[in-house]
Parts: sequence; structure tokens; C-alpha cells
Amino acid sequence: MSSLILPDWPLPAGVTACSSTRHGGVSLPPYDSLNLGEHVGDDAQAVARNRQCLVTAAGLPQMPLWLEQVHGTRVLTLDGQTPEDLRADAVYSNVAGLVCAVMTADCLPVLFASQAGDEVAAAHAGWRGLCHGVLENTVARFTAAPENITAWLGPAIGPSRFEVGAEVRAAFMDIDSAAAAAFTPHGEKFLADLYLLARQRLQCAGIFRHLWRVIVAQ
Repeated sequence: MSSLILPDWPLPAGVTACSSTRHGGVSLPPYDSLNLGEHVGDDAQAVARNRQCLVTAAGLPQMPLWLEQVHGTRVLTLDGQTPEDLRADAVYSNVAGLVCAVMTADCLPVLFASQAGDEVAAAHAGWRGLCHGVLENTVARFTAAPENITAWLGPAIGPSRFEVGAEVRAAFMDIDSAAAAAFTPHGEKFLADLYLLARQRLQCAGIFRHLWRVIVAQ
């Protein structure tokens, strides 16, 4: 099984991107096998080996700086120095050779690149962060105009599986009534389409170049 998913998008020269799968690591069940999170109870040495496996498989220039994700909207800017506060749910950089990375399970990873290839970002978009503006905050870090930024929507829980309460729908509707299209009644709850919600937010931020096609690496 492949350990990488490659975005099928028109990346500029010098920019590479990927998403890992759960395959290709050393963690034992229930973390099998390429678990990258230290916060879920997995063996720390296994996580360290998995992270190195990712660096090698993806050909990354260095180990990513792993965020302390809190389902918020803070965006961390990487400049080559190690920041004191790693609590953030998105990361941006305009420094060549730096890696922007987020960890997701059911939540939606969104990768960004300027057409010039001199700015990149990654955002962790769970429903809370998505609702409260993590994508908009990420776009705001770019000096490139929104029409010159491409976003890729990575693997996440699908609209037929993501069940939420009425309060989640109401939170999105309070911001944009168009969000109603992303919620389908399901008994006393709703099924939510994270992809549609993300596309709506990206369009409101001026980004219309958003893709979700993938190539599964061998």
C-alpha cells in the first residue's frame, strides 16, 4: 500500500506537496502504521521513526515543524527560527527550503501555493477552525493576490459520514446563509460537507483555484 498521496494540481517550479496515508510506518495497532502524532498515546520512538519515514518517502528537505493543533484559527509564520509558541492550526512560509505541515485524521488539510512559487501554507480545517476563519487567516498571510493562489483540498471525512448537530449548522449559517447547501438532514442531526464549506470560504476569500484531485503514489 502507498504511504503518499500526491495532489494533482499545477504546482509552480520549486514547490512540492503530498499527503501521507496510514500505511508505510512502524506503529502497532491501533496506531498502525504511519501515525505521526505524539499526542494520541502511541510509542514515542515509533512516532519518531514514522516521521523520518515520511521525510524520506516524500523527499522533504528537512523535518517539518510539528504544530500543537487546537482546532483554532492561528497561523504560524515560519522563518527558519523555532518559535516559542507552536499552538496553531495553520502554517505559512516564504522562505525556500522550509516545510509547512499539518496533521489531520477526519479533518480537512488544505495546502496553498502562490503561482510564483515563493509562498506556501498548510491549514488544518476541522469544523471549528473552518467556521471561525482558519482558511481566511491563512490566505491573509500571503502577499500574493488571492487570484494568484491555488489551494488543494486533501483527504478528509466525506459528506456521507460526517454527522453533526444543529448547533454546528447554525454556527456556519450565522456567518453565511449559503452554508445551508453543505448540510443534509439526517434524523435529528445533519450530514456536513467539509469540502463544500471549504470551497465556499475560499471563494469568499477570493480564491477560485481550488482543487481536490489526487494521484496515489506507488
